[in-house]
Amino acid sequence: NPSPEFISLIKKIRPTQVTLVPDAHDVLTSDCGWNTLEHRDFLTEVVNEFQSMGVRTSIFVDTNLEMIKMASKIGTDRIELYTGPYAEEFKTNKEKAVAPYVEAATMAKNLGLGVNAGHDLNLDNLNYLYVNIPWLKEVSIGHSLISDALYMGLEKTIKAYKNCLNTPINSTNA
Repeated sequence: NPSPEFISLIKKIRPTQVTLVPDAHDVLTSDCGWNTLEHRDFLTEVVNEFQSMGVRTSIFVDTNLEMIKMASKIGTDRIELYTGPYAEEFKTNKEKAVAPYVEAATMAKNLGLGVNAGHDLNLDNLNYLYVNIPWLKEVSIGHSLISDALYMGLEKTIKAYKNCLNTPINSTNA
């Protein structure tokens, strides 16, 4: 959650973009998106404050269409789709895995929101997501990228991930 300390840090640094994630302080990694209906007032206040400083905002959400509609009403610039469930389902049924993400990303695009994605994305599942949602603006990849870099080297790893976003490697399966 954006704590007062986090908000102060953003005011001081003024990054290009801030992604608001609903994690408690004791959580190691994200496990869900915001309930934008329940936290509408808080998110609206934070989004407005950051945008008034020229900071692009993104709200981390699940594929629940109601949450995406509310994110749009809140006024965020983008959403970031929580892709943990996609990554898990991709292992057994990639078509089923990607379907709710395509629906959610399409709705977001139609509402005028930019679409980012992140969580458990890797060299196996990233391209398929991108082929099906080619209007993705940004992906957040941490653990897998660093793990791959231990074996492939950082330069080769970065090139491999960028290639997933530039080339329809698995387009025949899209």
